[in-house]
Amino acid sequence: MTAYVQKASLPPAPPPAAPARRWSATRITGNVLMALWIVAGIWLLTYLGGRIGGDFLANYWQRYEDGVLTTLKLVGASMVIGAVISIPVAMARASRNALLAVPAFAYVYFFRGTPLIAQTFLIYYGSGSFQPLLKDAGLWWFFRDAWYCAIFAFSLNTSAYQAEILRGAIRNIDRGQWEAAKALGLGRLVTLRKIILPQAMIVALRPYGNELILMIKGSAIASIITIYDIMGVTGRSFSRTYDFQAYIWAAVLYLLIVETLRRIWDQLEKRLTRHLVRR
Repeated sequence: MTAYVQKASLPPAPPPAAPARRWSATRITGNVLMALWIVAGIWLLTYLGGRIGGDFLANYWQRYEDGVLTTLKLVGASMVIGAVISIPVAMARASRNALLAVPAFAYVYFFRGTPLIAQTFLIYYGSGSFQPLLKDAGLWWFFRDAWYCAIFAFSLNTSAYQAEILRGAIRNIDRGQWEAAKALGLGRLVTLRKIILPQAMIVALRPYGNELILMIKGSAIASIITIYDIMGVTGRSFSRTYDFQAYIWAAVLYLLIVETLRRIWDQLEKRLTRHLVRR
């Protein structure tokens, strides 16, 4: 006779105790800084709220609006021109021909490795040293104007960054796409324009948005060469009133522009990549 022994049912094991939260110095410092930011934000809103109808805004708000338009025009023109320049530079950077790759590398290395303010000074103030030569070439009308010099400097700077963004995006595309296009009898230029670049632009969309935001903030340099963008208007307003809310309003305007562009870019990215979302 076979005997069956029934095992006694054991009570379920209690869940493991949650590890005690350790209040490290880093965590405490982070909470303190966050609290300070909240207090500073509340104070700033209170300060500005009590001065919306003040004399400062009544006298200078129109100039701030003009400064915002100037900033957007400057950055918009520079980004578009830089995008046009970046395409051949990116192609040259990706080329195996040293005659193309080396000058493109030097171009990108210089404009990414030196400050934008130094580049702007070199173009605006340095061109005066070549005034006779530029007059003979019929280009002095361009280099004597601060607006054209700023657009020229900003375009060259952002084209170097955009070229690297585009080159990285193209290299991210599967090599099989080139081989499939070659099997269909498509030339390299047609393959690049019709197949590779559209996909690369989707990959590069987020870095392009970051570059646009960086250019918005970097455009404050233009005020140093007598362009009345947001910072130019701010400096002029402060020199006449010595009221530091001039810089507070400038910061608020930059925040509003950046946040608006960030939201627009997010919607654009969702729109262009909707086919990549799994249903």
